[in-house]
Amino acid sequence: MDEEKQQLVGEKNGVGSKLQLTVDEVVEEYVGSFGFSQLVQVILVSLARIFDSHCTLVTIFTDAQPQSWRCIGRECGRTTAASVCGLKPGTWEWSGGSTSSTIAEWGLVCDRRFLAALPTSVYFLGSLIGSAVFGRLADGRLGRKRAVLASCLLTAATIFLTSFSPNIWIYSLLRFSNGFSRAGIGICCLVLSTETIGRKWRGQVGQVGFFFFAAGFLSIPLIAYPTRTCWRTLYRIISILPLVYSIFILMPFVAESPRWLLVRGRSEEALDVLRRYARINGRELPPNLSLLEPSSTNEKMVSGKGENKASPIERLWNTRWAVRRMTMVMLTGFGIGFVYYGVQLNVENLNFNLYFTVAINAMMEIPAVFIGSVMLAFTNRRLLFSASAFLTGISCILCMIFSRTGDKNGSEISSQKRGSLPQLMIEAVGFMAASTAFDVLYIYCVELFPTNVRNFCVSMLRQSLMLGASISPLLVVFGRSSPSLCFLVFGVLSIISGFLSLWLPETRNSPLYETLEQQEEQEMLESEFSDIGMEMGKNLQM
Repeated sequence: MDEEKQQLVGEKNGVGSKLQLTVDEVVEEYVGSFGFSQLVQVILVSLARIFDSHCTLVTIFTDAQPQSWRCIGRECGRTTAASVCGLKPGTWEWSGGSTSSTIAEWGLVCDRRFLAALPTSVYFLGSLIGSAVFGRLADGRLGRKRAVLASCLLTAATIFLTSFSPNIWIYSLLRFSNGFSRAGIGICCLVLSTETIGRKWRGQVGQVGFFFFAAGFLSIPLIAYPTRTCWRTLYRIISILPLVYSIFILMPFVAESPRWLLVRGRSEEALDVLRRYARINGRELPPNLSLLEPSSTNEKMVSGKGENKASPIERLWNTRWAVRRMTMVMLTGFGIGFVYYGVQLNVENLNFNLYFTVAINAMMEIPAVFIGSVMLAFTNRRLLFSASAFLTGISCILCMIFSRTGDKNGSEISSQKRGSLPQLMIEAVGFMAASTAFDVLYIYCVELFPTNVRNFCVSMLRQSLMLGASISPLLVVFGRSSPSLCFLVFGVLSIISGFLSLWLPETRNSPLYETLEQQEEQEMLESEFSDIGMEMGKNLQM
């Protein structure tokens, strides 16, 4: 600190001494914690979350259970069957037509009803694998920006190909590829948009991406309704958007993360990005400024010889505190992923108009993002997450009171009602809380780990979320005959996740560290100072 002060004095006196600062210090002191340039960057990056939302939630409509059927044969007309399961093929038809959904086109009802959960389950499994791949690529040679670009282009291609699926098996394979392709959008957009923001605004900025995810969620019913007679058309429409975004917005206007550039040894490029941000904000960086490279300090100290052959990810798994932290984050993420995506997919079991119910849930995402942004400004991350998870769990359990069982044959087409207005209202509140917990957990994970493994750690969280999400469609299909059990499982898992998060450290107003060694050293110092402060307080009381 004394050397930095001397350098600053020398700069003011016209002395040409070299001024070395970390990225955090440059952002806070010269660029601005959150100026116009960072706002534009955040918005442009976060636009990609719209396509992430489209790709994830499109199956609510394309794989929807048809609501009604009618007789077309004399034999059918003479029966009093409440479902299609006891009727012969060719004696009935779907009222909305055979191309209204994959279930209608490929007959995924009755004894084949659990096949309807396969495409969504493998989609999330693809996301799980894709999260690991894109997490490594984004922390490695590819970088944040090019990882988003690759993810968007692959998403556009795989969504378009999905519209030509000839059967449920090819459709499931292509949905798996959809999930793999889109995995890079969420994790890389979050990291890219937060790594140039000062610590004061980091939590609020991290919520912007979730606002655009909610915008995509809200727009899906608007796109799906005009295409309700042909599920293939819906896929073709949403495949165009990420392609246009990649070519006309992402490539020419979005900058790479200066933190990633610095960690990769490209300090001059990182400095150029920061200069550009400062210029747009109406500021200027000192001409003698250079960035302090983390590889030249902490990592050399660890090796003792100036070399550290182990990769950051290998050091992560060899660092006890980081492994404990990562394990707890992943266990928490599994429960929240199961509940968050499961509640979205479970809207058909509420027995309301599908487009209306999806729109209600989508609109609940917006106050969730707003509440999360406001609360993150003055509330601890751990407290906000656990409280949201508990509220989700309680709401899901309350939904059981208003649930009614399906027909005794377990058919998806039942004449009995399975939902009510109070249940819809409670479910909406629960989903809003789940959305808040989901969003906060991502911000929490960004702050728990340093730059050289941050994208990898967020990708690991993403994998645990997707693992939970991949199992939830099976519960949703089962919930067509037992909605109360469905809500019970959601409630219990959410409450467990809330309790698990209490073992994680608080990160509010903490800096973003560059390496594992730097973070471990600083957190140990902070812990020692905290212990000293507590002892001094006890002595004063005595």
